[in-house]
Amino acid sequence: MIEIKQDRNICIGCGACVVVCPDNWVMDKDKKSKPKKTKLNEVGCNEEAASVCPVQCITIIKK
Repeated sequence: MIEIKQDRNICIGCGACVVVCPDNWVMDKDKKSKPKKTKLNEVGCNEEAASVCPVQCITIIKK
C-alpha cells in the first residue's frame, strides 16, 4: 500500500507528472496537477511522477 502526498501550494502546473503517469495524474481546473487516487496498492508510475517533478511537491509514502 502506498499513499501519495502532494503540496499543491508549490505545484507550478508543469504537467510532468501527468505526462509520465497519466493513469493516476490529471490537470485540474486551476491548472495544477492532482492525483486521481491518493491511496494505491502499487506504486506504479507514481514514483516516476514524483522524481520528474521540478519542484519536488510529490511524496510517495510506502506503508
